[in-house]
Amino acid sequence: MSFVQPVTLSARGITLVPLASEHEEGLHSAAADGELWKLRITWVPEPDQTAQYIQDALAMREAGNRFAFAVTDDSTGTVLGCTSFHDIVPAVKRLEIGWTWYAKRCQRTHVNTTDKLLMMTHAFETLNCNVVGWRTDNFNFASQAAIERLGARKDGVIRGHAMRRDGTIRDTVMYSLRSGEWAEVKAQLLYQLDKPRT
Repeated sequence: MSFVQPVTLSARGITLVPLASEHEEGLHSAAADGELWKLRITWVPEPDQTAQYIQDALAMREAGNRFAFAVTDDSTGTVLGCTSFHDIVPAVKRLEIGWTWYAKRCQRTHVNTTDKLLMMTHAFETLNCNVVGWRTDNFNFASQAAIERLGARKDGVIRGHAMRRDGTIRDTVMYSLRSGEWAEVKAQLLYQLDKPRT
């Protein structure tokens, strides 16, 4: 049995459902909102590559190293983006959260904080993970700031670690959160979500 099993996670009007072929049209629209695939520091699919993106994610799920979710809006059923558990290591109860992207209209809203609260709660409180990690491009400063706002700690930088879509080689910034840090981080995330927005 795989360490990460199919699950649906919901809170605050956002639901994460296991990514499936039925989400193709929604992901197509989400990726087109802001033309996110043009950013060299992310792996958002071009709209006409959405079906292949889903197929690749399902193949990685079958292999046990990535479990992708469609992020949906409860009120409309609209697909807002995608996120995943990945680099899953059952032996040490570690996984990473990534492959995350949203339609431009969702950025800097409660969506990412809610999404990550759901995923971290599941990882630490259901899967009993010891560590949850994140990784991002060294030039993706927005992603680094978002990860740090979640309460993750910077572990370091792996130089010359991965290839970008434009063929250049990136350095990867690594972050993590340990289970003993989760209670305080959870309290802070709930505070951020509950405080009045001005």
